[in-house]
Amino acid sequence: MFDVIGRNFVFLMGGLLTTFELAILALAGGIGLGMLVGLARLSKNPWIYYPITAYVNLLRNIPLILVIFWFYFVMPIITGDAMAPFPAAVIAFVIFEATYFGEIFRAGYQTISKDLTAAAFSTGMTYSQTARYILIPIAFKRMAPSLITQSIVTFQDTSLAFVIGLTELVRRSSIVDNMEVRSIELYGFAAFVYFIVCYTGSQISLYYENKAREVNLI
Repeated sequence: MFDVIGRNFVFLMGGLLTTFELAILALAGGIGLGMLVGLARLSKNPWIYYPITAYVNLLRNIPLILVIFWFYFVMPIITGDAMAPFPAAVIAFVIFEATYFGEIFRAGYQTISKDLTAAAFSTGMTYSQTARYILIPIAFKRMAPSLITQSIVTFQDTSLAFVIGLTELVRRSSIVDNMEVRSIELYGFAAFVYFIVCYTGSQISLYYENKAREVNLI
């Protein structure tokens, strides 16, 4: 029944590798940019706060698939150069996911006592040093479950890149299905792979949630 998976296993795993590459780059860029977005959302400088807030509100209220289309189809019109599917997908994901990670970090920053930041300033630390050594590390630790959950969502969303021709797992399953006409097995296999990865991630998130709960009870 699953002989079609065996015959095309290497080809399908190549798609999974592309999926992981896209997810890793999207998470690295999204989390890195999200840290800055979260800080900007708390800034008292209107020239920082309002543009970033507009960016967050815009991106969080449109579908990711449209952002992918924009970068793949619209950017070449603006720049005059064609953009390959993979870099277009990476840029779209980083810019989109940074808004969600930014809100997670903003919530984390707001849980940190103002006395702690005031103490840092009193020692002569600048705002950037306080953010680097105090705000970001503490927020990262406190928001670990939320960050992992959003990372799972990001991994799932990588399948949307198939619409611009990126040969990730779902796209390669579709290519094989066009030749073999074995939709149930192929898409079932893709779903199983996504389930294993995402379920593992959810268990890691649950572990950190329980660990944080135990710390709060002490």
